[in-house]
Amino acid sequence: MEDSRIIKTEYSEEMQKAFIDYAMSVIIARALPDVRDGLKPVQRRVLYDMYELGIRWDRPYRKSARIVGDTMGKYHPHGDSSIYDSLVVMSQDFKKGLALIDGHGNFGNIEGDGAAAMRYTEARLQKVTQEAFLGDLDKDVVDFAPNFDETEKEPVVLPVRIPNFLVNGSEGIAVGMTTSTPPHNLCEVIDAMKAYMMNENITTRELMRYLKGPDFPTGGIVTNKDELLEIYETGVGKIKLRGKVEYEKTKGGKTNVVITEIPYTMIGANIAKFLSDVAALVETKKTQDVVDISNQSSKEGIRIVIELKKDADAENFVNLLYKKTRLEDTFGVNMLAICDGRPETMGLKQILKANVDFQYQVATRKYKNLLAKETERREIQEGLIKACNVIDLIIEILRGSRDRNMAKACLVEGKTEGIKFRTRESKIMAAQLMFTEKQANAILDMRLYKLIGLELEALINEHEETLANIYRYEDILERRDSMAQVIINELDGYKKEYGRKRRTAIENAEEAVYREKEIEETDVCVLVDRFGYIKTIDTATYDRNREAADAENRFVFLCKNTGKVCVFTDTGQLHTIKVADIPYGKFRDKGTPLDNISNYNSEKERIVSITSQTELNLRQVVFVTAQSMMKIVDGGEFDVSKRTVAATKLTDGDRLVSVAALLEQRNVILQTKEGFFLRFSVEEIPEKKKGAIGVRGMKLGPKDEVENVYYTMVLDNASISYREKEIVLNDLKSGRRDSRGTKIRV
Repeated sequence: MEDSRIIKTEYSEEMQKAFIDYAMSVIIARALPDVRDGLKPVQRRVLYDMYELGIRWDRPYRKSARIVGDTMGKYHPHGDSSIYDSLVVMSQDFKKGLALIDGHGNFGNIEGDGAAAMRYTEARLQKVTQEAFLGDLDKDVVDFAPNFDETEKEPVVLPVRIPNFLVNGSEGIAVGMTTSTPPHNLCEVIDAMKAYMMNENITTRELMRYLKGPDFPTGGIVTNKDELLEIYETGVGKIKLRGKVEYEKTKGGKTNVVITEIPYTMIGANIAKFLSDVAALVETKKTQDVVDISNQSSKEGIRIVIELKKDADAENFVNLLYKKTRLEDTFGVNMLAICDGRPETMGLKQILKANVDFQYQVATRKYKNLLAKETERREIQEGLIKACNVIDLIIEILRGSRDRNMAKACLVEGKTEGIKFRTRESKIMAAQLMFTEKQANAILDMRLYKLIGLELEALINEHEETLANIYRYEDILERRDSMAQVIINELDGYKKEYGRKRRTAIENAEEAVYREKEIEETDVCVLVDRFGYIKTIDTATYDRNREAADAENRFVFLCKNTGKVCVFTDTGQLHTIKVADIPYGKFRDKGTPLDNISNYNSEKERIVSITSQTELNLRQVVFVTAQSMMKIVDGGEFDVSKRTVAATKLTDGDRLVSVAALLEQRNVILQTKEGFFLRFSVEEIPEKKKGAIGVRGMKLGPKDEVENVYYTMVLDNASISYREKEIVLNDLKSGRRDSRGTKIRV
């Protein structure tokens, strides 16, 4: 390779330039809409291609695959799936405030089912799209640019006559920025636009007398009305949404909670997620009011029915749904669009200004074009009328000329040389005609039937109409008020034909407050077997089955049903569980795995101790690890609100082997794997915080570790069996903490 073809550059600079180029391409040419027509490039190209293919609202549907293929081949050199997805979304009236495409076939539904493959579905333009989005393309009202391979021309922007950016909203993710604009009501947007045209100094607050707020196609309720003003002034904020709920009484006296409208953010898979979230509330015992839940939604609309128990508080239950599910959600607003060739976050007034300015530009180009055509038509009409008045002379010129050019020269320039005239007077008159070139061509192309009296009268009437049009177009172009009135009249026409009532209610709602049912406090017995299954039974049942319960379960203790259970594991973690979340039942019920109701993971950690939080609060707790690190911690430190916290700090490779609450014990006995026993006073163990490692309890051999920990009182004959040898713990030699201990030989 020649040196002249090698470009040496700094790698970081090249990467920076390449990334900026890519980012700008994504921002300008793919992800963000233009504020003038509210369309992303792919949407604009699909609509223009359908217009070019003649797939109008009053013509037969055409296969979506044909539209997608033609768009991709001519205008949008990207994946066919992105083009088809765009076509599908523009046809879904549950996503768009104003559907732009009329889809025929399976175009998906509000519950998240996708559209059928493009080879099966068909589409055509909606009437509003043809009239308000593509209607004036033939009048040179917008600029055209070459397509990607410069074989076709495509519009830079569509001549959209309504503020589509507000009506349909937009969502897109670019590089380093996103756009998220909610849809609005067409009638309100048009009214706000008219108000701005009448008074460009109008404030956002005054504009919101006309445009109340977003109007989602799914309905629902906006609950933060007072915050909307700031959102529309800045273009950024959060809209709080709720679904619409109705209450239906059944014959048995029960109440059904019926959701008839959902938040816009729940569209698609989130409906199924909502149903599973309600089921989860029942499973985790957050509520015990639900009898049944069913999704009865259909083409007529959303209908999700939740059947409640007879004595249930329906309003309180709905507040629980608002707090714990997406029945109440947030729509993040960031009204970002391409304005004057660059991305900009705009408030309501800025968006309306950009749209009004665009309407004036489109109207100016349209009426200049129409004026030029009418002026040309007037010139020809005047020529034809003049010709009809001297038709005999015209015929004489035509009959006396050798060819068309000779006749045309006579009509335009008065040249009579070579033309045979009947009289000298005719020749003199012919030299004075002086038609324009366009008039002469029209006269030479005129057919004889135009000389019929009625045709001549029609020509005169047409000329008068042309003069009226010219006067009207000149007035529109010269006077801004006249142009404004024309734009307003068009907007009123679209409002009358395509407007609909608002679907989304806007109000100030109080924050949902869920009141948990007060549980009558009572004592229960917690049982945890060796497999990690947990359950609670009443104390009377435990008293009747005490011997079996103690023998069959690893942990058994009493606590209040309003309290919490603390689970300490060998990894040093503390998992807390509400007693109310533990299954309550009969003595022989299996219970539920701890994994299911807590963050405990039986595959990664082992249970060291389980006790009630109330008991811990009243005690001091001794921690012992495999590497013999020890400490005493005040039990109150474990009264935490989080479900999982670190109960102690461990060194690398260490694990927790014992957690015990101190009652009246005075001696602690450490037993190692290699058979060393060390008995010393509990008073030698220092009190530390739970985040401390502690102090060494006994000296260990190279591969030895603490296996068991025992506690005794002063006068205590408790014994253990160690390798088939019975050992009375208090008979062991008393030593001091951090010593080797005594090896028991068997």
